[in-house]
Amino acid sequence: MHTDHGLEVLDGAEPFSADGGAHGALVLHGLTGSPQSMRGLARSLAEAGFSVELPRLPGHGTSVDDMATTSFADWSAAADHAYSQLATRCTEVVVIGLSMGATLAAWLAARHPEIAALVMINGALASADPAVRAGLEGALAQGQTRIPGPGNDIADPNETELAYPEVPLRSLLSLFDALDELQACLPAIHCPSLVIVSEQDHVVPPESSAHFAAVVGGPVERMVLSRSYHVATLDDDHAELEARVVDFATRVTARSAEASE
Repeated sequence: MHTDHGLEVLDGAEPFSADGGAHGALVLHGLTGSPQSMRGLARSLAEAGFSVELPRLPGHGTSVDDMATTSFADWSAAADHAYSQLATRCTEVVVIGLSMGATLAAWLAARHPEIAALVMINGALASADPAVRAGLEGALAQGQTRIPGPGNDIADPNETELAYPEVPLRSLLSLFDALDELQACLPAIHCPSLVIVSEQDHVVPPESSAHFAAVVGGPVERMVLSRSYHVATLDDDHAELEARVVDFATRVTARSAEASE
C-alpha cells in the first residue's frame, strides 16, 4: 500500500492518466470497485491515441470505512471534475462507465450536452426495485450499516476484481436516489451510446441496459457478451470489448470533429 492524501490506497487501485491527442476518454469504475477494473480498457484507449483519465472515485480503493463517509454527491463531483480537466485539453470527449460508472456517465451527459458519446458497460441505469430498496431501508433503520458488496462477479476463475467485500447501506441508497433523479434526464441525452451488456449478470439485471436503450434520446449501438459476468472489463470477453469500445470511440469522435468544422 501507499498513501494518497493521507489515506492508504490499495495496490492496483491507483488512478490512470495518459496524454494523447485531441480526443479524450473519461473512464469510470463501479461501486465498491477501483480503477483496477478499468485499467486494461483505459490503456487500450491510450494506445489508440486518446487522452485518458481514469480517476479513483472518493471512498474507493482504500477501505469500506472510507467509503461509508461518501455518497453519490461525492462520486459525481469527482467525475465532473475529471471530465472538466479532460475537456480543457480535448476537443471531443467520450465517457465510458462500468455499472455505477455508467450511472455517472449518464449524469455527466445530462449536464454536458457537448459530450461526444457514451459507453455503458452493464450499467446501473434504471430505478432500483422498490422491494429491494424498502428492504435495505428497513435494515438500515434496524441498525444494519453494511451488506455484502457487489464486487468480483467474474466468470474467469483466474481474474479477481479489486473491490470491497461489503458496501455501506447509506452509500448504496444514495446511488438509488440518484438513479431515481436520473430517469427524467435520459430522454434529453442525444449523443450516441454504445450499450454493452452481459447475458449473465448477477449484479445489475440486463433489463437496466435495455431500459436505457429504450428511453435515451440519442442513437444506440449494442454489444452482447456471452462469456462474461458483470465485471466484463476483466472477464473472458475483455479483448473483444476493448476493441469494440476503441472502434466506437474512434468513429464517434471523428464524426463529431467533422461536424464541428
